[in-house]
Amino acid sequence: MKKLVRFQLSLMMFLEFFIWGGWFVTLGTFLDYNLEASGAQIATAFSTQSWGAIIAPFIIGLIADRFFNAERILGVLHLIGAVLMYLMYTSTDFGAFYPLVLGYMIAYMPTLALVNSVSFNQMDDPAKEFSFIRVFGTIGWIVAGLVISYIFFWDSPGAREDGMLKYTFLMVGIASAFLGLFSFTLPKTPPKVDRSKKVSISETLGLDALSLLKEKNFLVFFLASILICIPLAFYYQNANLFLSEIGVENPTGLMTIGQASEVLFMLLLPFFFKRFGFKLTIIAGMLAWTVRYLLFAFGDTGELIFMLIIGIALHGLCYDFFFVAGQIYTDFKAGEKFKSSAQGLITLATYGVGMLIGFYVAGLISDINLLGEKLHNWKSIWIFPSAFAFGVMILFALFFRDEKIDKKNIEI
Repeated sequence: MKKLVRFQLSLMMFLEFFIWGGWFVTLGTFLDYNLEASGAQIATAFSTQSWGAIIAPFIIGLIADRFFNAERILGVLHLIGAVLMYLMYTSTDFGAFYPLVLGYMIAYMPTLALVNSVSFNQMDDPAKEFSFIRVFGTIGWIVAGLVISYIFFWDSPGAREDGMLKYTFLMVGIASAFLGLFSFTLPKTPPKVDRSKKVSISETLGLDALSLLKEKNFLVFFLASILICIPLAFYYQNANLFLSEIGVENPTGLMTIGQASEVLFMLLLPFFFKRFGFKLTIIAGMLAWTVRYLLFAFGDTGELIFMLIIGIALHGLCYDFFFVAGQIYTDFKAGEKFKSSAQGLITLATYGVGMLIGFYVAGLISDINLLGEKLHNWKSIWIFPSAFAFGVMILFALFFRDEKIDKKNIEI
């Protein structure tokens, strides 16, 4: 790959995830402190990610893959996103804010697949080359959190109460406009699907891979993937608000430890996978969710702050050892016939259906445990996803039969 192309793809990935991490992490805190949203309303705002994930396959499969260059659609969607981000920056009540965040997520979620398409189109060996490009996305997410906490201090106690978190939307809007324009300079990625070939909606959404559910093992994994997204939603929706409310300094910057751990555990995953097998890898990931939320429930900002830091650092183990391992397993089970559609089905089930349920449940539990204005019973809130993740782990351990996966399928 030419150095210029490598630079373009790396910058594209950096901006793509800088944009996501630059507002999504602090969204719950912003809504609670600045728009005085209830737990249910915060859940509704976060669930737009799920609606975006559900709608994204239509945009990618029915439009991007058939009619237009991927880099051009990427540019248009980010320019639309820049406008919506500016309007979110100017919003003063939840009623006006919600349709904007919904529109934004419908525009943004398809770009996650588009940046991959643009990258893969320039690679001779994606298995070896992609990770060196994708890592800049993780760096972008980390930089966004550090900028918010340690350069602008928008999430500091006085600043967030004064409404300074709204500037995250302005920052992201500028980055989105830049990426939108920059996308038109990216290497051309023309559609590869024959327009004359009819593609059904079920194929576009990956629903033709439903035949894999006839096998008990894959069905157990599929249901576990949906269920584990319920405790996952608690982290996305409540972690930053939790840290802010209990008085942790620079909570957004501190949470970037989780993204750094993703890189570490991504490197450890192949070795763990080969040594202990798929079943124990998945169980380790589920157990990490249970432990993390117990640490959140009983940690504090005093002598036990180390418990909160460990809980954040477990993010890599929680995510990589379940979701990345699950993608490898899905690829192995699907074979060539359903390789793409099976991944689409899992994504639709987890980030779509699973997270949609999870955000609703997280909002419900948060409202039940509301003690007063900007004050929650966080111990009770975190105990629920901890117990739930443990229950899912037990069911998976009982009903999933371990099976060997070829070493060639464990390339990260």
